[in-house]
Amino acid sequence: MKKQNSATVTFGYCFVIFILFFMFESCLRILSEFSVSSTTSIRSTPPPDKQRLELKSIRKWDPLLHPTHLQTLQLQGGQINCDRSHYSYDICSIHGPTVLDPMTSTFYLVDHATSTPPLLVEKIRPYPRKWESFVMKRIKEITITSGPGPGPGIRSPKCETQHNAPALVFSVAGYNGNFWHEFNDGFIPLFITVNSKFPDQDVIFVIDKARDWWVSKYAGLLKAFSKHPFVNLGNDNATHCFTSATLGLISHGFMTIDPTLLPNSATFTHFRALLDKAYGHGRNRPSMFYSSVTRPRLVLMSRKGSIGRVISNVDEVKRVAEEVGFDVIVFKPSVKTPLQEAYALINTSHVIVGVHGAALTHSLFLRPGSVLVQVVPLGLEWVADVCFAKSAKEMGVEYMEYKINAKESSLVEKYDENEMVIKDPVAFKGNNWSSDIMDIYLKEQNIKLDLLRFKEHLKQVYHKAKEFMDKEG
Repeated sequence: MKKQNSATVTFGYCFVIFILFFMFESCLRILSEFSVSSTTSIRSTPPPDKQRLELKSIRKWDPLLHPTHLQTLQLQGGQINCDRSHYSYDICSIHGPTVLDPMTSTFYLVDHATSTPPLLVEKIRPYPRKWESFVMKRIKEITITSGPGPGPGIRSPKCETQHNAPALVFSVAGYNGNFWHEFNDGFIPLFITVNSKFPDQDVIFVIDKARDWWVSKYAGLLKAFSKHPFVNLGNDNATHCFTSATLGLISHGFMTIDPTLLPNSATFTHFRALLDKAYGHGRNRPSMFYSSVTRPRLVLMSRKGSIGRVISNVDEVKRVAEEVGFDVIVFKPSVKTPLQEAYALINTSHVIVGVHGAALTHSLFLRPGSVLVQVVPLGLEWVADVCFAKSAKEMGVEYMEYKINAKESSLVEKYDENEMVIKDPVAFKGNNWSSDIMDIYLKEQNIKLDLLRFKEHLKQVYHKAKEFMDKEG
């Protein structure tokens, strides 16, 4: 009787333990699935503030802080890989000989040692604004394939032009024509990519949508990057062979270069030196253009009247700056302004003053130690910082802001001073930097500077500019 009871108790204990173990295992499985599901959901959800900067919409977003879920593909034994883990750009690489057929915008992997595997195909739009579908639709899709494949209609073309260097493929079809975007989406990412992927070797650029005016404008800068003529993807019928290829441009964020992410620790100062190599050659100094430099030279940027953020009393501002002690040159750049001339003017000056806008990208031509004064309209504090303040500081330029008050904005003629659009632009915008709100602050707003207030600000600028002039000329 006692043995039966003992057996019954033992069975009961085992049964309870079995049930507890089963429940514990089930809970772990549920928690694991929940964790994977949650992680995938978090990684797959793009940042809520991913709107287009300057031309469409602007948000407080840093691409480096918001990666999408990792999609790094290792294809054809590692000879083709595509990194799609970054929010602002994709980048693909062909590690081995490749041939480009410009008629189909296709790169074929050339590997005669490889047997006949299944055909592998990847596509990429090589422009670093991946989060912005509106503009990415303008970018030509480039194909990468492991061909020749097994199919009768898929064969890598014969090589007609042999290059003993790797290719770097990118597009300039996005916001071309806007000076800021040409650097933010183009030449700064190009500098980063060259220093990331090809720090100690020659590279040949394969560029899509390199229109004649763009080529003419930036010929000097392209030569500073590479000694080789570039391949115009949209205007070439011959096949080209390269030792390898990289497709896409790497971005570190808006108008910035992070040296910690580059193998050679290149900085914005090095990018500035590249500009001097392209346009200055170390020769542009004030003494070469002016027999005696006794007053700091101030370049006053002037915007067109139909695009917003125009200084309506620019003549009076010029007079006030001269009263403070500056030589003042009013500069009205256009798309057709030769960069050689613009560089010579800015590089031999001591101060740039201008309202936030694409033309302030000319501040990249300032010498380290000179002064940039950005006039910041209502509602544009953050975008003023990411577009120009960061790059100026990284170049060693003395950055100073003049934030206008409500009375200096033309918006007070349309809205009451107590309305949120005037009184508190940050609260008015909230997280909705829509096209309508953008138009208010970027296109509807002009500036009439308070001459007494601005004069006091210019006195501080003069002190820094004079100090720089006495030291550097």
